[in-house]
Amino acid sequence: MPAIITNKFRIHNQEQFVESFSESGANVYYLGIGRPQAFTTSTRGDSRTQFEGSDTSPLTPVDSISQEFHTFDDLLAAKKVASTDISVAIARRNWTTGTVYDYYRHDYGHYLTGSTSSLVTADSGATALYDASFYVLTDDFNVYKCLDNNSGAASTVKPTGTSTSILTTGDGYKWKYMYTLSASQQANFLSTDFMAVATNSTVSSAAVDGAVNVCKIKTAGSGGTNGTHTGVAIRGDGSGGVASVTVAGGAVTAVTVTTPGTGYTFAYIRNADIVSAGATSLSGSEIDVIIEPKGGHGANAIEELGGFFVMMNTNFEADETANSGDFTTANDFRRVCLIRDPQTGGSASSATTLRGTKAILVTSPSGDYTVDEEINQATTGAVGKVVEWDSSNNILYYIQTRFNDEGVDSNGNLTAFSGANTITGQGSSVTSTPSTSSTTVDSIAFTSGYAGSEIDADSGDVMYIENRSPITRASDQTENVKLIIEF
Repeated sequence: MPAIITNKFRIHNQEQFVESFSESGANVYYLGIGRPQAFTTSTRGDSRTQFEGSDTSPLTPVDSISQEFHTFDDLLAAKKVASTDISVAIARRNWTTGTVYDYYRHDYGHYLTGSTSSLVTADSGATALYDASFYVLTDDFNVYKCLDNNSGAASTVKPTGTSTSILTTGDGYKWKYMYTLSASQQANFLSTDFMAVATNSTVSSAAVDGAVNVCKIKTAGSGGTNGTHTGVAIRGDGSGGVASVTVAGGAVTAVTVTTPGTGYTFAYIRNADIVSAGATSLSGSEIDVIIEPKGGHGANAIEELGGFFVMMNTNFEADETANSGDFTTANDFRRVCLIRDPQTGGSASSATTLRGTKAILVTSPSGDYTVDEEINQATTGAVGKVVEWDSSNNILYYIQTRFNDEGVDSNGNLTAFSGANTITGQGSSVTSTPSTSSTTVDSIAFTSGYAGSEIDADSGDVMYIENRSPITRASDQTENVKLIIEF
């Protein structure tokens, strides 16, 4: 049977997600980076190969159990996302002179054309409101909704001002001011393609539920008495709506709402009522009365403009020294992920940043290990891949994955590094011995020379995965990640 999930459900899901950051019993979200090793064809422990793309053309992540597990294998670090780091968002549409903008109407996609094969469409061709370009962002960072595009003319006069009244510009367009992006929203929640959306309380308070402000001529009719005919009733389930209708050359040329009325969810201007107002013998006119959203224009900008996106804005500031230095700057990354409710040591994670790599405190290194080289522990058979070598503190950071030369030994097993057994770099030939002491070095608590990841493997839920070309990190660099989630 024909059915839909409505946009209101999408907005509901957005609301629930946003609320989950701050409500009682809130979820905890971390934005992580990983994959220091290049994308390539990797060899498994059973000698079969697995194609993972390339650094220039990474594969789209697969929504699978395997992918979720694998995301933890090469996770480098993660940073907690605060409730202030997210905003409801909509697609960004800049006002540009000479552009024909769609206008708001409530019935895009309906068969309101006298046929069963032609839908009500926007000038852009869109058959759904949120696919239409019916709002704009100006260079004043004001957002306006287009209520009338002057019969598909190009917009040449930028809308300005913050009045709660409908604005008519010199090009014949009608606009409704919705809200202004604050300085914080401009800095944190404005990208090339998306922008924050919020309801302006002044605009919302001035909105009138069920008012009618715009009517469109579908069919002009013929034979009518010329002139402007006033007092034409707007009929429907509301009340008080009145329009004036201009007839020239026997046809309707303009319809102007003189009294918006209230309470309309459907409305009509009948040919017979235009005739009664003085357009004697007018026939065949059809007028579309545009119904405003619930509450009126501006009552709820998020719902009115399609706010079923959430923008997440997070900065990775060098090694995050202020937060225990959990982010390495010695290696690049190729993956961004969002993890909900990870654990640390079996308990809910709460620290601002979490280290995803394993670490070994070593003694008597014969030289410097090389980033991305394989390391082996012959005695145990353990295999790993170097993420960072901290020569100042003799700390070896590494990962272990499911592939040969990255974590799996010659027997196809992933074995943990352990004991005071020599660790050898397969590229550098450097050797060292793990410390036997339990101590804290560089904010890392080592037990007999070893420290596990601060994120329990496979804990929580991986909700977003993005593979990308390598991002090189540096000690004087900050990466700003804007993540867009569409519901």
